[in-house]
Amino acid sequence: MTLEPKWCLDPNGSEMVLVFRVASPVDVRTMCSLALFPPPPLSGQVTLYEANNELVLGNRTECCEKQHWTPPSLHFPRETLKPHSRPESSSKAAFLDHRDTLWMRSAGAWRDAGLTGLLDEITNSSEEVPKWLTLSSGCVLALLRWMSSFHCSLFPHLTLSGEDMVAEFSQVLSWSDSAVRSFAWHPHTDKFAVALLDDSIKIYNSRSAITPTLKHRLQRSVSAMQWKPLCASTLAVACHTCLLIWHVDPNSLSTRPSSGCAQVLSHPGHSPVTSIAWSPSGSLLVSASPVDTAMMVWNVAAEICVPLQRVGGGGVTNLSWSPDGSRLLAATPSALFRVWETKMWTCERWPCLKGRCQSACWSPDGSKLLFCVQGETVIYALTFSDVAGGPKSAAVVANLSVTTFSGTDGDLIVGGEVQSLAWDPTGERLAVLLKGNAESSNHSAIIAVFKTRSSPIFELLPCGFVKGESGAEPRLMQFQPHFQHGALLTVYSQLCNGELWQS
Repeated sequence: MTLEPKWCLDPNGSEMVLVFRVASPVDVRTMCSLALFPPPPLSGQVTLYEANNELVLGNRTECCEKQHWTPPSLHFPRETLKPHSRPESSSKAAFLDHRDTLWMRSAGAWRDAGLTGLLDEITNSSEEVPKWLTLSSGCVLALLRWMSSFHCSLFPHLTLSGEDMVAEFSQVLSWSDSAVRSFAWHPHTDKFAVALLDDSIKIYNSRSAITPTLKHRLQRSVSAMQWKPLCASTLAVACHTCLLIWHVDPNSLSTRPSSGCAQVLSHPGHSPVTSIAWSPSGSLLVSASPVDTAMMVWNVAAEICVPLQRVGGGGVTNLSWSPDGSRLLAATPSALFRVWETKMWTCERWPCLKGRCQSACWSPDGSKLLFCVQGETVIYALTFSDVAGGPKSAAVVANLSVTTFSGTDGDLIVGGEVQSLAWDPTGERLAVLLKGNAESSNHSAIIAVFKTRSSPIFELLPCGFVKGESGAEPRLMQFQPHFQHGALLTVYSQLCNGELWQS
Protein backbone atom coordinates (compact mmCIF):
# COMPACT_ATOMS: atom_id res chain seq x y z
CA MET A 1 0.00 0.00 0.00
CA THR A 2 1.10 3.59 -0.49
CA LEU A 3 1.63 5.54 2.70
CA GLU A 4 0.56 9.15 2.47
CA PRO A 5 1.87 11.28 5.34
CA LYS A 6 0.87 14.57 6.88
CA TRP A 7 3.75 16.75 8.04
CA CYS A 8 3.85 17.92 11.66
CA LEU A 9 6.62 19.85 13.42
CA ASP A 10 8.01 18.26 16.54
CA PRO A 11 7.61 20.48 19.66
CA ASN A 12 11.35 21.07 19.90
CA GLY A 13 11.35 22.21 16.28
CA SER A 14 14.19 19.95 15.20
CA GLU A 15 12.33 16.99 13.76
CA MET A 16 9.78 16.71 10.98
CA VAL A 17 7.28 14.01 11.97
CA LEU A 18 5.37 12.16 9.26
CA VAL A 19 1.94 10.98 10.39
CA PHE A 20 0.65 8.36 7.97
CA ARG A 21 -2.77 7.50 6.73
CA VAL A 22 -3.36 4.50 4.50
CA ALA A 23 -4.25 5.38 0.94
CA SER A 24 -6.16 3.12 -1.41
CA PRO A 25 -4.45 -0.29 -1.54
CA VAL A 26 -2.08 -1.04 -4.39
CA ASP A 27 -2.82 -4.22 -6.32
CA VAL A 28 0.28 -6.24 -5.43
CA ARG A 29 -0.45 -8.64 -8.29
CA THR A 30 0.71 -5.99 -10.74
CA MET A 31 4.15 -5.65 -9.15
CA CYS A 32 7.07 -8.04 -8.97
CA SER A 33 6.31 -11.03 -6.77
CA LEU A 34 7.86 -14.40 -6.02
CA ALA A 35 5.16 -16.07 -8.13
CA LEU A 36 6.90 -14.64 -11.22
CA PHE A 37 10.25 -16.27 -10.34
CA PRO A 38 11.56 -19.46 -11.95
CA PRO A 39 11.23 -22.49 -9.63
CA PRO A 40 13.84 -22.89 -6.86
CA PRO A 41 16.68 -25.39 -7.36
CA LEU A 42 15.69 -29.00 -6.77
CA SER A 43 17.26 -31.25 -4.15
CA GLY A 44 20.93 -31.86 -4.99
CA GLN A 45 21.26 -28.74 -7.13
CA VAL A 46 23.13 -25.58 -6.20
CA THR A 47 23.16 -22.14 -7.77
CA LEU A 48 26.42 -21.75 -9.70
CA TYR A 49 26.43 -18.38 -11.42
CA GLU A 50 24.39 -16.07 -13.62
CA ALA A 51 24.54 -16.17 -17.42
CA ASN A 52 22.30 -14.34 -19.91
CA ASN A 53 20.24 -12.89 -17.05
CA GLU A 54 19.45 -16.35 -15.66
CA LEU A 55 20.85 -18.25 -12.68
CA VAL A 56 22.53 -21.48 -13.75
CA LEU A 57 22.04 -24.58 -11.59
CA GLY A 58 24.25 -27.65 -11.26
CA ASN A 59 26.99 -28.92 -8.94
CA ARG A 60 30.41 -27.65 -7.85
CA THR A 61 32.29 -29.61 -10.51
CA GLU A 62 30.24 -28.05 -13.28
CA CYS A 63 30.92 -24.62 -11.82
CA CYS A 64 34.70 -25.09 -12.08
CA GLU A 65 34.50 -26.57 -15.57
CA LYS A 66 32.28 -23.88 -17.07
CA GLN A 67 33.70 -20.81 -15.40
CA HIS A 68 37.39 -21.81 -15.36
CA TRP A 69 37.76 -20.55 -11.82
CA THR A 70 37.10 -21.89 -8.34
CA PRO A 71 35.04 -19.72 -5.99
CA PRO A 72 36.79 -19.40 -2.61
CA SER A 73 35.25 -21.73 -0.04
CA LEU A 74 36.14 -21.66 3.65
CA HIS A 75 35.16 -24.30 6.18
CA PHE A 76 34.85 -23.56 9.90
CA PRO A 77 34.22 -26.81 11.84
CA ARG A 78 31.83 -25.87 14.61
CA GLU A 79 33.43 -28.22 17.15
CA THR A 80 36.65 -26.18 16.98
CA LEU A 81 34.81 -22.92 17.72
CA LYS A 82 34.06 -22.90 21.42
CA PRO A 83 32.25 -19.81 22.70
CA HIS A 84 33.29 -18.27 25.99
CA SER A 85 31.17 -19.93 28.65
CA ARG A 86 31.76 -17.38 31.38
CA PRO A 87 31.98 -13.60 31.06
CA GLU A 88 34.70 -11.67 32.85
CA SER A 89 32.23 -10.22 35.36
CA SER A 90 31.48 -13.68 36.76
CA SER A 91 35.13 -14.53 37.49
CA LYS A 92 34.84 -12.99 40.96
CA ALA A 93 32.88 -16.10 42.02
CA ALA A 94 36.17 -18.02 41.94
CA PHE A 95 37.60 -15.98 44.83
CA LEU A 96 36.95 -16.42 48.53
CA ASP A 97 34.33 -14.15 50.05
CA HIS A 98 35.82 -11.17 51.81
CA ARG A 99 33.78 -8.58 53.69
CA ASP A 100 34.96 -5.15 52.56
CA THR A 101 33.99 -1.90 54.20
CA LEU A 102 30.67 -0.30 53.31
CA TRP A 103 32.47 2.43 51.41
CA MET A 104 34.38 -0.07 49.26
CA ARG A 105 31.26 -2.18 48.63
CA SER A 106 29.26 0.93 47.69
CA ALA A 107 31.94 2.10 45.29
CA GLY A 108 32.02 -1.34 43.65
CA ALA A 109 28.21 -1.46 43.40
CA TRP A 110 28.16 2.00 41.76
CA ARG A 111 30.82 0.92 39.28
CA ASP A 112 29.09 -2.36 38.42
CA ALA A 113 25.39 -1.42 38.47
CA GLY A 114 25.13 2.35 38.81
CA LEU A 115 22.59 4.04 41.09
CA THR A 116 20.42 0.94 41.42
CA GLY A 117 23.36 -1.13 42.62
CA LEU A 118 24.39 1.55 45.13
CA LEU A 119 20.89 1.81 46.62
CA ASP A 120 20.60 -1.97 46.80
CA GLU A 121 23.90 -2.22 48.67
CA ILE A 122 22.83 0.45 51.20
CA THR A 123 19.42 -1.18 51.67
CA ASN A 124 21.03 -4.56 52.43
CA SER A 125 23.53 -3.04 54.91
CA SER A 126 21.04 -2.07 57.61
CA GLU A 127 23.51 -2.93 60.40
CA GLU A 128 26.09 -0.43 59.14
CA VAL A 129 23.96 2.60 58.20
CA PRO A 130 21.30 4.65 60.03
CA LYS A 131 17.76 3.30 59.84
CA TRP A 132 16.44 6.39 58.05
CA LEU A 133 19.03 5.95 55.29
CA THR A 134 18.09 2.27 54.85
CA LEU A 135 14.38 3.12 54.58
CA SER A 136 15.02 6.02 52.20
CA SER A 137 17.24 3.90 49.95
CA GLY A 138 14.65 1.11 49.92
CA CYS A 139 11.87 3.52 48.89
CA VAL A 140 13.93 5.13 46.14
CA LEU A 141 15.02 1.68 44.92
CA ALA A 142 11.41 0.48 44.76
CA LEU A 143 10.44 3.60 42.82
CA LEU A 144 13.29 3.12 40.34
CA ARG A 145 12.37 -0.53 39.82
CA TRP A 146 8.73 0.41 39.22
CA MET A 147 9.76 3.02 36.69
CA SER A 148 12.11 0.52 35.04
CA SER A 149 9.36 -2.11 34.78
CA PHE A 150 7.04 0.49 33.22
CA HIS A 151 9.74 1.48 30.74
CA CYS A 152 10.38 -2.19 29.89
CA SER A 153 6.68 -2.73 29.27
CA LEU A 154 6.89 -0.04 26.57
CA PHE A 155 10.12 -1.47 25.15
CA PRO A 156 10.18 -5.25 25.81
CA HIS A 157 13.64 -5.65 24.23
CA LEU A 158 15.14 -4.03 27.34
CA THR A 159 14.37 -7.18 29.33
CA LEU A 160 16.65 -9.26 27.07
CA SER A 161 20.20 -10.17 27.99
CA GLY A 162 23.04 -8.62 26.02
CA GLU A 163 23.55 -11.65 23.75
CA ASP A 164 19.82 -12.13 23.20
CA MET A 165 19.54 -8.47 22.25
CA VAL A 166 22.34 -8.80 19.69
CA ALA A 167 20.66 -11.91 18.25
CA GLU A 168 17.31 -10.13 18.03
CA PHE A 169 18.62 -7.20 15.99
CA SER A 170 21.47 -8.81 14.05
CA GLN A 171 21.29 -9.03 10.26
CA VAL A 172 22.58 -12.62 10.61
CA LEU A 173 19.87 -15.28 10.66
CA SER A 174 20.01 -17.26 13.94
CA TRP A 175 23.03 -15.31 15.17
CA SER A 176 23.22 -17.15 18.51
CA ASP A 177 24.12 -20.56 17.05
CA SER A 178 25.86 -19.35 13.90
CA ALA A 179 29.52 -20.29 13.46
CA VAL A 180 30.06 -16.98 11.64
CA ARG A 181 28.85 -13.92 13.54
CA SER A 182 29.77 -11.19 11.06
CA PHE A 183 31.42 -10.69 7.68
CA ALA A 184 32.95 -7.65 5.98
CA TRP A 185 34.49 -7.17 2.54
CA HIS A 186 37.14 -4.51 2.22
CA PRO A 187 35.76 -1.71 -0.03
CA HIS A 188 38.86 -1.47 -2.24
CA THR A 189 40.83 -4.75 -2.23
CA ASP A 190 40.26 -8.51 -2.35
CA LYS A 191 40.30 -8.83 1.42
CA PHE A 192 37.60 -9.70 3.93
CA ALA A 193 37.17 -10.25 7.67
CA VAL A 194 35.19 -13.06 9.30
CA ALA A 195 34.07 -12.95 12.95
CA LEU A 196 33.62 -16.44 14.41
CA LEU A 197 31.67 -18.00 17.26
CA ASP A 198 34.74 -18.05 19.54
CA ASP A 199 35.00 -14.22 19.26
CA SER A 200 38.07 -14.35 17.05
CA ILE A 201 38.32 -12.49 13.74
CA LYS A 202 40.23 -13.87 10.77
CA ILE A 203 41.38 -11.72 7.85
CA TYR A 204 41.77 -13.31 4.43
CA ASN A 205 43.65 -11.64 1.59
CA SER A 206 43.88 -13.08 -1.93
CA ARG A 207 47.37 -11.60 -2.28
CA SER A 208 48.79 -13.15 0.86
CA ALA A 209 49.02 -16.64 2.31
CA ILE A 210 49.08 -15.22 5.85
CA THR A 211 45.77 -15.16 7.73
CA PRO A 212 45.96 -12.81 10.73
CA THR A 213 43.75 -13.70 13.71
CA LEU A 214 42.49 -10.84 15.88
CA LYS A 215 41.73 -11.46 19.55
CA HIS A 216 41.11 -9.06 22.42
CA ARG A 217 39.80 -9.51 25.95
CA LEU A 218 36.93 -7.09 25.19
CA GLN A 219 36.08 -8.71 21.86
CA ARG A 220 32.86 -10.42 22.95
CA SER A 221 29.57 -10.98 21.09
CA VAL A 222 30.74 -9.41 17.83
CA SER A 223 27.64 -8.15 16.03
CA ALA A 224 29.03 -6.06 13.15
CA MET A 225 32.28 -5.16 11.38
CA GLN A 226 33.17 -2.59 8.75
CA TRP A 227 36.44 -1.60 7.07
CA LYS A 228 37.29 2.07 7.01
CA PRO A 229 36.90 3.55 3.50
CA LEU A 230 40.02 4.92 1.77
CA CYS A 231 42.23 3.02 4.22
CA ALA A 232 43.95 -0.34 3.85
CA SER A 233 44.27 -1.44 7.45
CA THR A 234 41.52 -0.12 9.77
CA LEU A 235 38.65 -2.39 10.83
CA ALA A 236 35.85 -1.29 13.21
CA VAL A 237 34.27 -4.03 15.33
CA ALA A 238 31.03 -3.72 17.33
CA CYS A 239 31.34 -5.69 20.58
CA HIS A 240 29.24 -6.30 23.68
CA THR A 241 30.67 -3.48 25.80
CA CYS A 242 32.61 -1.28 23.38
CA LEU A 243 33.93 -0.57 19.90
CA LEU A 244 37.30 -1.94 18.84
CA ILE A 245 39.25 -0.21 16.07
CA TRP A 246 41.89 -2.61 14.77
CA HIS A 247 44.89 -1.29 12.85
CA VAL A 248 46.33 -4.26 10.98
CA ASP A 249 49.36 -3.63 8.78
CA PRO A 250 48.66 -5.43 5.48
CA ASN A 251 52.42 -5.94 4.98
CA SER A 252 52.96 -7.52 8.38
CA LEU A 253 54.01 -11.18 8.57
CA SER A 254 52.43 -11.66 11.98
CA THR A 255 49.52 -14.10 12.26
CA ARG A 256 48.48 -12.81 15.69
CA PRO A 257 48.56 -8.99 15.92
CA SER A 258 48.96 -7.67 19.43
CA SER A 259 45.93 -6.30 21.30
CA GLY A 260 47.88 -3.04 21.34
CA CYS A 261 46.88 -2.67 17.69
CA ALA A 262 43.28 -2.05 18.79
CA GLN A 263 41.75 1.19 20.03
CA VAL A 264 38.96 0.80 22.60
CA LEU A 265 36.05 3.23 22.28
CA SER A 266 33.27 3.16 24.84
CA HIS A 267 30.57 5.39 26.30
CA PRO A 268 28.47 4.84 29.47
CA GLY A 269 25.11 3.25 28.71
CA HIS A 270 26.05 2.55 25.09
CA SER A 271 26.13 -1.24 25.04
CA PRO A 272 25.67 -3.73 23.55
CA VAL A 273 26.72 -2.13 20.26
CA THR A 274 24.73 -3.78 17.46
CA SER A 275 25.53 -1.61 14.43
CA ILE A 276 28.30 0.63 13.11
CA ALA A 277 28.71 2.69 9.94
CA TRP A 278 31.68 4.60 8.54
CA SER A 279 30.97 7.71 6.53
CA PRO A 280 31.93 7.22 2.86
CA SER A 281 34.91 9.53 3.37
CA GLY A 282 36.06 7.59 6.44
CA SER A 283 36.17 10.75 8.57
CA LEU A 284 33.38 9.72 10.98
CA LEU A 285 32.19 6.49 12.57
CA VAL A 286 28.66 6.12 13.94
CA SER A 287 27.65 3.44 16.45
CA ALA A 288 24.26 2.35 17.79
CA SER A 289 22.85 0.36 20.70
CA PRO A 290 19.26 -0.80 21.31
CA VAL A 291 19.42 0.45 24.91
CA ASP A 292 20.62 3.95 24.01
CA THR A 293 18.35 6.46 22.25
CA ALA A 294 21.45 8.37 21.12
CA MET A 295 23.69 7.50 18.19
CA MET A 296 27.36 8.12 18.87
CA VAL A 297 29.30 9.98 16.17
CA TRP A 298 32.98 9.20 16.77
CA ASN A 299 36.12 11.06 15.87
CA VAL A 300 38.24 7.93 16.02
CA ALA A 301 41.62 9.67 15.92
CA ALA A 302 40.73 11.85 18.92
CA GLU A 303 38.72 9.05 20.61
CA ILE A 304 35.82 11.40 21.36
CA CYS A 305 32.15 11.15 20.41
CA VAL A 306 29.14 13.42 20.01
CA PRO A 307 25.75 11.87 20.88
CA LEU A 308 22.82 12.53 18.53
CA GLN A 309 19.87 12.24 20.88
CA ARG A 310 16.22 11.83 19.91
CA VAL A 311 13.31 10.90 22.16
CA GLY A 312 11.29 7.89 21.09
CA GLY A 313 12.03 4.52 19.58
CA GLY A 314 13.66 2.94 22.62
CA GLY A 315 17.16 2.87 21.13
CA VAL A 316 18.87 2.48 17.76
CA THR A 317 19.35 -0.95 16.19
CA ASN A 318 20.63 -0.57 12.64
CA LEU A 319 22.65 2.08 10.79
CA SER A 320 23.23 2.54 7.07
CA TRP A 321 25.06 5.45 5.47
CA SER A 322 24.06 6.34 1.91
CA PRO A 323 26.91 5.91 -0.63
CA ASP A 324 26.97 9.63 -1.41
CA GLY A 325 27.27 10.45 2.30
CA SER A 326 24.27 12.79 2.34
CA ARG A 327 21.95 10.66 4.50
CA LEU A 328 22.08 8.17 7.34
CA LEU A 329 19.38 5.62 8.19
CA ALA A 330 18.82 4.90 11.88
CA ALA A 331 16.34 2.10 12.66
CA THR A 332 14.88 1.65 16.16
CA PRO A 333 13.37 -1.28 18.10
CA SER A 334 9.96 0.37 17.73
CA ALA A 335 7.77 0.88 14.69
CA LEU A 336 9.67 3.88 13.38
CA PHE A 337 12.98 4.79 11.81
CA ARG A 338 14.77 8.05 11.09
CA VAL A 339 16.62 9.32 8.05
CA TRP A 340 19.23 11.92 8.97
CA GLU A 341 20.66 14.43 6.54
CA THR A 342 24.33 14.87 7.35
CA LYS A 343 24.87 18.56 6.57
CA MET A 344 22.81 20.12 9.37
CA TRP A 345 22.13 16.79 11.16
CA THR A 346 18.36 17.08 11.17
CA CYS A 347 16.15 14.06 10.60
CA GLU A 348 12.82 12.89 9.28
CA ARG A 349 10.85 10.43 11.34
CA TRP A 350 9.09 7.61 9.47
CA PRO A 351 6.59 5.49 11.43
CA CYS A 352 5.93 1.94 10.19
CA LEU A 353 2.51 0.33 10.14
CA LYS A 354 3.18 -3.00 11.87
CA GLY A 355 6.68 -3.47 13.25
CA ARG A 356 10.23 -2.19 13.29
CA CYS A 357 12.45 -1.72 10.26
CA GLN A 358 14.13 -5.11 9.87
CA SER A 359 16.63 -4.28 7.13
CA ALA A 360 17.39 -1.58 4.57
CA CYS A 361 19.80 -0.76 1.76
CA TRP A 362 20.64 2.28 -0.38
CA SER A 363 20.93 2.58 -4.13
CA PRO A 364 24.47 3.33 -5.38
CA ASP A 365 23.64 7.00 -5.98
CA GLY A 366 21.93 7.38 -2.59
CA SER A 367 18.64 8.53 -4.11
CA LYS A 368 16.56 5.50 -3.14
CA LEU A 369 16.16 3.55 0.09
CA LEU A 370 14.65 0.08 0.09
CA PHE A 371 13.48 -1.30 3.43
CA CYS A 372 11.37 -4.08 4.89
CA VAL A 373 9.32 -4.17 8.08
CA GLN A 374 9.09 -6.95 10.63
CA GLY A 375 5.81 -8.80 10.31
CA GLU A 376 5.26 -7.80 6.66
CA THR A 377 6.08 -9.57 3.41
CA VAL A 378 6.72 -6.62 1.11
CA ILE A 379 9.61 -4.31 0.22
CA TYR A 380 9.08 -0.55 0.50
CA ALA A 381 10.95 2.19 -1.35
CA LEU A 382 11.65 5.83 -0.47
CA THR A 383 12.95 8.17 -3.16
CA PHE A 384 15.04 11.17 -2.12
CA SER A 385 16.07 14.21 -4.11
CA ASP A 386 17.67 17.60 -3.53
CA VAL A 387 14.25 19.26 -3.80
CA ALA A 388 13.10 20.72 -0.49
CA GLY A 389 10.52 18.68 1.37
CA GLY A 390 11.93 15.23 0.69
CA PRO A 391 9.85 12.16 -0.20
CA LYS A 392 6.12 12.28 0.45
CA SER A 393 5.36 8.56 0.53
CA ALA A 394 6.80 5.09 0.88
CA ALA A 395 5.62 2.78 -1.91
CA VAL A 396 5.49 -0.99 -2.07
CA VAL A 397 7.78 -2.25 -4.86
CA ALA A 398 7.84 -6.03 -4.32
CA ASN A 399 5.51 -8.67 -2.93
CA LEU A 400 7.23 -11.47 -0.99
CA SER A 401 4.14 -13.37 0.11
CA VAL A 402 4.46 -17.12 0.63
CA THR A 403 4.44 -18.92 -2.73
CA THR A 404 4.32 -22.66 -3.42
CA PHE A 405 6.26 -24.30 -6.27
CA SER A 406 5.58 -27.88 -7.35
CA GLY A 407 8.61 -30.15 -7.73
CA THR A 408 9.54 -33.80 -8.16
CA ASP A 409 10.28 -34.06 -4.43
CA GLY A 410 7.02 -32.41 -3.45
CA ASP A 411 5.94 -28.82 -2.96
CA LEU A 412 8.55 -26.18 -2.14
CA ILE A 413 7.43 -23.11 -0.22
CA VAL A 414 9.31 -19.81 -0.43
CA GLY A 415 8.59 -16.31 0.77
CA GLY A 416 7.52 -14.65 3.98
CA GLU A 417 9.41 -12.26 6.22
CA VAL A 418 12.78 -10.79 5.27
CA GLN A 419 15.96 -11.17 7.31
CA SER A 420 18.22 -8.85 5.31
CA LEU A 421 18.57 -6.90 2.06
CA ALA A 422 21.71 -6.30 -0.05
CA TRP A 423 22.02 -4.12 -3.18
CA ASP A 424 25.10 -4.60 -5.32
CA PRO A 425 27.31 -1.53 -6.02
CA THR A 426 26.35 -1.43 -9.70
CA GLY A 427 22.67 -1.10 -8.79
CA GLU A 428 21.68 -4.00 -11.04
CA ARG A 429 21.02 -6.81 -8.54
CA LEU A 430 19.13 -6.92 -5.24
CA ALA A 431 19.50 -9.95 -2.94
CA VAL A 432 16.80 -10.71 -0.34
CA LEU A 433 17.39 -13.26 2.42
CA LEU A 434 14.01 -14.79 3.31
CA LYS A 435 13.72 -16.33 6.78
CA GLY A 436 11.50 -19.26 5.85
CA ASN A 437 9.93 -21.41 8.57
CA ALA A 438 12.25 -23.42 10.80
CA GLU A 439 9.41 -25.79 11.72
CA SER A 440 8.69 -26.74 8.10
CA SER A 441 11.11 -28.91 6.12
CA ASN A 442 9.85 -27.61 2.76
CA HIS A 443 9.93 -23.93 3.73
CA SER A 444 13.57 -23.24 4.51
CA ALA A 445 15.47 -19.97 4.32
CA ILE A 446 16.46 -18.97 0.78
CA ILE A 447 17.87 -16.00 -1.12
CA ALA A 448 15.83 -14.35 -3.87
CA VAL A 449 17.72 -12.24 -6.43
CA PHE A 450 16.00 -9.40 -8.29
CA LYS A 451 17.20 -7.52 -11.36
CA THR A 452 16.93 -3.78 -10.70
CA ARG A 453 16.68 -0.78 -12.96
CA SER A 454 16.64 2.86 -11.88
CA SER A 455 15.97 4.75 -15.10
CA PRO A 456 13.83 5.93 -16.68
CA ILE A 457 11.73 4.52 -13.83
CA PHE A 458 12.60 2.26 -10.93
CA GLU A 459 11.56 -1.37 -11.17
CA LEU A 460 12.37 -4.81 -9.83
CA LEU A 461 12.38 -7.84 -12.11
CA PRO A 462 12.62 -11.52 -11.12
CA CYS A 463 15.99 -13.23 -11.58
CA GLY A 464 16.02 -16.43 -9.52
CA PHE A 465 16.76 -18.14 -6.21
CA VAL A 466 20.22 -18.79 -4.75
CA LYS A 467 20.55 -22.16 -3.03
CA GLY A 468 23.60 -23.85 -1.56
CA GLU A 469 24.56 -27.40 -0.69
CA SER A 470 21.89 -29.83 0.48
CA GLY A 471 21.06 -29.15 4.12
CA ALA A 472 22.76 -25.75 4.14
CA GLU A 473 20.86 -22.75 5.48
CA PRO A 474 21.90 -19.25 4.35
CA ARG A 475 22.65 -17.06 7.37
CA LEU A 476 24.22 -13.87 5.98
CA MET A 477 25.12 -12.35 2.62
CA GLN A 478 27.07 -9.42 1.21
CA PHE A 479 28.02 -8.20 -2.25
CA GLN A 480 31.71 -7.70 -2.95
CA PRO A 481 32.10 -3.90 -3.33
CA HIS A 482 34.75 -3.82 -6.06
CA PHE A 483 34.11 -6.88 -8.24
CA GLN A 484 34.87 -5.91 -11.83
CA HIS A 485 32.79 -8.49 -13.72
CA GLY A 486 29.24 -7.82 -12.55
CA ALA A 487 27.85 -8.61 -9.11
CA LEU A 488 29.52 -11.14 -6.79
CA LEU A 489 27.36 -12.27 -3.88
CA THR A 490 29.07 -13.80 -0.85
CA VAL A 491 26.86 -16.11 1.23
CA TYR A 492 27.54 -17.84 4.53
CA SER A 493 25.59 -21.11 4.82
CA GLN A 494 25.37 -23.06 8.05
CA LEU A 495 25.97 -26.79 7.75
CA CYS A 496 26.64 -29.18 10.58
CA ASN A 497 30.29 -28.03 10.44
CA GLY A 498 29.83 -24.51 9.06
CA GLU A 499 30.81 -23.29 5.61
CA LEU A 500 31.43 -20.03 3.82
CA TRP A 501 30.82 -20.01 0.09
CA GLN A 502 30.40 -17.55 -2.76
CA SER A 503 28.03 -17.53 -5.69
